[in-house]
Amino acid sequence: MTTTDGQSVDWETWCFQMITAAGEAKSDYMEALQAAKEQDADKADELMTSGDKHFATCHDLHTSLVQREASGNPVQVSLLLTHVEDQMMSAEIIKTLVVELRALYTRLAR
Repeated sequence: MTTTDGQSVDWETWCFQMITAAGEAKSDYMEALQAAKEQDADKADELMTSGDKHFATCHDLHTSLVQREASGNPVQVSLLLTHVEDQMMSAEIIKTLVVELRALYTRLAR
């Protein structure tokens, strides 16, 4: 398989790249929440942007799997891929909650 930057990798490496990117996104989002709690909006913004970049990496890799499947090349469904999907969904949920909690912290600080 070929990653978005043109590297050829095996299936497990591909999945672990997605898991790592999703995990980094989740970590950044949670750190952004802590920064918001401490009233450090600039740091929170920076961490949200970083999280979005990590998530975009994961999403791009995942999109190429979807495109591969759509073009008639079946994707191997495994526990590892299921874990990828789980990590991506949890990153999305965490981001959504952090955005809402940041708004609440901002409102409470007024």
